[in-house]
Amino acid sequence: MKSIKIFALIAIYFTATSFNIIVKPAEDLRWMGWNEGYPIAKKKNKIAMIDCYTEWCGWCKKMDRDTYSNPDIQKKIYANFIPIKINPELDQKYTLDGKEYTGQQLLALLTNNTLSGYPTIIFIIPNGKSNIIEMSATYSNAADFGRILDEKLAKKK
Repeated sequence: MKSIKIFALIAIYFTATSFNIIVKPAEDLRWMGWNEGYPIAKKKNKIAMIDCYTEWCGWCKKMDRDTYSNPDIQKKIYANFIPIKINPELDQKYTLDGKEYTGQQLLALLTNNTLSGYPTIIFIIPNGKSNIIEMSATYSNAADFGRILDEKLAKKK
C-alpha cells in the first residue's frame, strides 16, 4: 500500500510539471545598496525608494514575500524608482554628501529622528532644486503599496 502512495505522488508530480501546473515563485526585486543606489537616483532624477528593514522583522519579510514579489509592483518600481534596501543594524558605512554615517545615523537623518518601526520605506523625491522626503512606516499589501507609489510619482511632477 505504501508503494502505491509513493508511486501516485511521483505520477502527480511528473504530470503537474509536464503541464506547467506547478507555479514558479515570483522573482525577487533587485535591490541596490545605499552607496550604489542613491547616486544613481540622483543622476537619473528618479525617486529613491529606501526600504529600511531588520533581520528580525516579520512584517519586513511579509512585505518582501507578498508586496515586492508582485509583478505589477515590480514593473512600477523599475520604471520610476531606484529600489534601495538598508538594514540600519548592520555594521556598515553609508555615504551622503561626502560624509559617512552608520545605518542608525543615516536612518535618523532621513526620518528626522521620527522612526516608528519596521518596515519603513523612505522616498526621496527629486523636485526641482530640492528633495521631498516622505515615509511609509508600516506593512502594505500590493494594492495599498501600488497606491503609495502612485502618490509619490504625482509629487514628483
